[in-house]
Amino acid sequence: MAALSAFEAAARHESFTLAARELSVTESAISRQVGLLEASLGVSLFVRIKQRVTLTRSGRLYSEQVREAIRALERHTLAIAAHGSGRGHLELAVLPTFGQEWLIPRLPAFYARHPDIRINMGVRNNPFSFEDEHFDAAIHHGKPIWPHATLELLFGERMTAIARKDLIGERVKRPEDLFSFPLLYSTTRPDSWRQWFEAVGVATMPDSVNSAGFEIHSLLVRAAESGLGVALVPELFVPESAWRHGLVRAHEFVLPAQDSYHLAYPPERQDSLPLQRFRDWIRDEAKRFARERRLPTW
Repeated sequence: MAALSAFEAAARHESFTLAARELSVTESAISRQVGLLEASLGVSLFVRIKQRVTLTRSGRLYSEQVREAIRALERHTLAIAAHGSGRGHLELAVLPTFGQEWLIPRLPAFYARHPDIRINMGVRNNPFSFEDEHFDAAIHHGKPIWPHATLELLFGERMTAIARKDLIGERVKRPEDLFSFPLLYSTTRPDSWRQWFEAVGVATMPDSVNSAGFEIHSLLVRAAESGLGVALVPELFVPESAWRHGLVRAHEFVLPAQDSYHLAYPPERQDSLPLQRFRDWIRDEAKRFARERRLPTW
């Protein structure tokens, strides 16, 4: 382990001097440990030119593997320590607008109940392999499908058309009247407007419709707030401040979405105490929210 730690630091910096400074050892100690590792492997990991060292191709590949192995060991160590003490961190992958508009405003209640647990968040929009990532759990939107993971339903959603009141005025009497405005949509759901019009009884959309796509829903809501057009968004992502600042429903029809939100996690991590605490809390919050908003909970 001493040799691997010395090699990982030296590879990251491509400097024995900086590696020695980071690990609080001498430069000769780093050189000796790397030399022992090279002798054991029978492979040169560095090219030594005067006072500089540069990774060989084998060294670069091996450094990535060693770095990931050390990170995994750190994660497992933190996880087992957290399981025993009730303290620790939960590494959570979130959908950006879900995290911003739904989860983060509710986290103070979680921390009040579990002050020794902290949640680190990263953004992921699609399912990934938990074996290849550092996350303990993820928020998933879509069908309840995630290879090698357990999924627990949180709630469904409804799609609503929103726009600035001063943009549409009293001009929208029928669904077809929306064709007069730019139709804004999420690029992750490119067929959402077509589904909305079909559900409200309009079979086809004219080719002349002006439209624009946005990758995340928070941008979509902001575009509607700015008067760029009529946006079709999940109702739960429209903040109260947006309604107060001039947004209105462009049409009364609300489309129940076919997909829903889930908590996903690998089965082997279900005994992690931070994950257990978070799972119990978010299920309660989701149940309460779905009941208040009358959202689907199939």
